[in-house]
Amino acid sequence: MKDEMLCEENKVHDNIVEKVSGELPKEEIVSDLAELFKIFGDRTRLKILFVLLKEEMCVCDIAHILGMQQSAISHQLRVLKQSRLVKFRKEGKTVFYSLADAHVKTVLSQGMEHITE
Repeated sequence: MKDEMLCEENKVHDNIVEKVSGELPKEEIVSDLAELFKIFGDRTRLKILFVLLKEEMCVCDIAHILGMQQSAISHQLRVLKQSRLVKFRKEGKTVFYSLADAHVKTVLSQGMEHITE
């Protein structure tokens, strides 16, 4: 049985390789993107993002919905904020969190669409 992942003929297509090589993002960009996807790789952070997809909320509300300690939610929100996936606003002594922008919603929506096809 042949390995379908290997070329049957060991020939490099120089024109294709040259074109694609010139269009690849810089290593720093690829590294930053890999770090962003790591953020999405944590179940708790994903749950928080899905909660915030529905409504702006404070740490207390998110912790109650997810059945977790506020300190754990606060830690994950800090990571999400540093990654520019969530933003916050203060109202008196309460801090409300929401998704940073429409890009986050798009990533979540397209990810769900992909795995439920």
